[in-house]
Amino acid sequence: MELVELQVPSSIRQDRFEACLARVGQSGLSRRSVSVLQVNLGKLCNQACKHCHVEAGPKRTEIMTWDVMERVLELAAHRGVGTVDLTGGAPEMNPHFRELVQRLSELDKAIIVRCNLTIVEEPGFGWLPEFYAAMRARLICSLPCYGPENVTLQRGKGVFEKSISALRKLNAVGYAADNGDGALVLDLIYNPLGPALPPDQAGLEADYRQALGENFAVRFNNLLTMANLPVGRFRNSLLREGRLLPYLEMLQDAFNAATVEHLMCRDTLSIGWDGRIYDCDFNQMLEMEAAGGEASIFDPTFRLEDLHDTAIATGEHCLGCTAGAGSSCGGALND
Repeated sequence: MELVELQVPSSIRQDRFEACLARVGQSGLSRRSVSVLQVNLGKLCNQACKHCHVEAGPKRTEIMTWDVMERVLELAAHRGVGTVDLTGGAPEMNPHFRELVQRLSELDKAIIVRCNLTIVEEPGFGWLPEFYAAMRARLICSLPCYGPENVTLQRGKGVFEKSISALRKLNAVGYAADNGDGALVLDLIYNPLGPALPPDQAGLEADYRQALGENFAVRFNNLLTMANLPVGRFRNSLLREGRLLPYLEMLQDAFNAATVEHLMCRDTLSIGWDGRIYDCDFNQMLEMEAAGGEASIFDPTFRLEDLHDTAIATGEHCLGCTAGAGSSCGGALND
């Protein structure tokens, strides 16, 4: 059963993020241009992780249709777009996933697939490693710890073991074999178990590399650290436990102005499963419309080039991206 978001006290709804920006002389955020399309193919997933801001799961029915994908392909062909980042849910569970990726490859765009790893172990999905490799897709894979205990707490029993098996299969087809040009890139993503900032990314990457290599003979390219933003299931759990306000205050106290220039929303557009557009994936899950108002990729007046220098919709959850070393779907923003 999906949780209904609990009532948030009015004191928590204050725009803390705007106050942080004001302290460093900024009145808001604006987009430079769109070079990345981050596309949510649906909320259907083979897992239902406790921290999931999408609140994805096996019973979700929201799924992107092919007519929406055809419009995404039109936008991806825009000369300013270099990367298409596919997410979910488990994006691979969309019945049109294979065709979409093939068409993106024909457009010669960089393709990112955000993979939960365990999908590779599901019946009927054994073709994925070879397909990823053939499409030269960069994989960003969830693995919130290099040992089973924390992974089990966050993602469920047996997930760690399935993840290791999937990683070995990906290594076997050439992922993370080297870091040269044309390499098949497999990055791992870490997020804390609870309301805390991630540790130093470089140091944690060294720990991951040693533990996974020595204990499981697994290779990867980079570790990306990501804070848990107060959105979706994680926000609901903080509310139930009375820890939302302290977490927001901690994020606010750790605000780092140096991260603002590197926020992914500055050059990324988020496209929902139904074709609606948002300033970022987290705003999408909050159904927080783009700052210019409600819009869809099917709006006849919508053009990517018109988004240059437009305002970005922000809220208190944005504190999670600017605290400490910063956080984004690409990992820490500052060394």
